[in-house]
Amino acid sequence: MDQRLTPPHYQAAGSSIPGLDALLRAFGLVRYRFFLYAGLLPYLLGAAWAYRVAHHVDAGVFWTGLLGIGLSVVGVEAFNEYFDSKMGTDRVFDPRDLPPMSDAVFWLGVAGFAGAAAIGLYLAVQGGWPVATFAALGGLAAVFYVGPPIRWAYRGLGELMIALSYGPWMTLGSLYLLAHRLTWDAVLASLVPGLLIMALAVANGIPDFHQDRLVGKRNLVVRLGRRRAVFLYLTLAAAALVVLAAGVAADVFPLASLAGLLAVPLLAASARTALRTYETPRHFVTAIQGVVVAYLVAVTLFTLGVVLTEWVGA
Repeated sequence: MDQRLTPPHYQAAGSSIPGLDALLRAFGLVRYRFFLYAGLLPYLLGAAWAYRVAHHVDAGVFWTGLLGIGLSVVGVEAFNEYFDSKMGTDRVFDPRDLPPMSDAVFWLGVAGFAGAAAIGLYLAVQGGWPVATFAALGGLAAVFYVGPPIRWAYRGLGELMIALSYGPWMTLGSLYLLAHRLTWDAVLASLVPGLLIMALAVANGIPDFHQDRLVGKRNLVVRLGRRRAVFLYLTLAAAALVVLAAGVAADVFPLASLAGLLAVPLLAASARTALRTYETPRHFVTAIQGVVVAYLVAVTLFTLGVVLTEWVGA
């Protein structure tokens, strides 16, 4: 994912402990914002739906699952950094003579995925084969997003894998883990974060159009071109909010979740900026930030609407 949206990597300046600088830089690659809006919120939405259908959530299982999500995000971020560096994606137009990416980053990713797999196996033993299925699907998407031999992001399937992982698979996996059942209304609810995160993935690739094309990263932006990619990400984000409104209108989602539509003006502002700046990456970052905030607002308020409705009605 694009580094312009992230804080600078932590620098352990002046550290005298051998290897500490490299370790801190490696952990600095695990960006707080990816965990916040990509990993945490769909899991919480699934937990909210579990509370809605079962009226109870096991705290131990909830926190164990959350730890597994955190470890998987460590793996995703480390692998993305490592394999993108090996392909030269982030250095095409960077004049700095940067040192090669440390193998410690790769092993950090391996450790993250190994820890997530161990937790997934434990929860599958406790919760049954559907938990294992959701964990395996998410693992395949995460490990091979940029990792060989599949490299989903280089085949035009990266955005879809992100949508499935941080939409239906994450939300429904959380629901089944905590309530031991699946519902069609939860499937519909999972489309809200799924479509929004796919919109963000498309938008995030627009500033990197030239370097991605030069290294053979045939994502949707490279295949469609930047202008059409703008319309694609806006359509996906708008579709997520339409699903939210339609679910409330059909009495599938609680009325309070309609607060998620407060993201509409944020998306409109992103659209105005994007249509003016899609050919100037430095200015387009503002449009991406608008999608990020729209995602946070829509999914957070949607989730709170589900929880508060159930809590008040209990």
